[in-house]
Amino acid sequence: MKEIKWVFLLFAVAAAMSIIGIGIAIAERSTIGIIACIIALFVIMGQGFKTKKKMREQGNL
Repeated sequence: MKEIKWVFLLFAVAAAMSIIGIGIAIAERSTIGIIACIIALFVIMGQGFKTKKKMREQGNL
């Protein structure tokens, strides 16, 4: 079995929580919450892809 990359698990959980937050904000009819969660999702996903690229270039993947 391959070793778990904990940092990527953290990014995945954070992105999932942001998506859940979007759903909750929609249910609460909170425009600010929806926008904040969408921005958070883009930031989290961007950081995840950036980290993956950096690790791939260093040969850690």
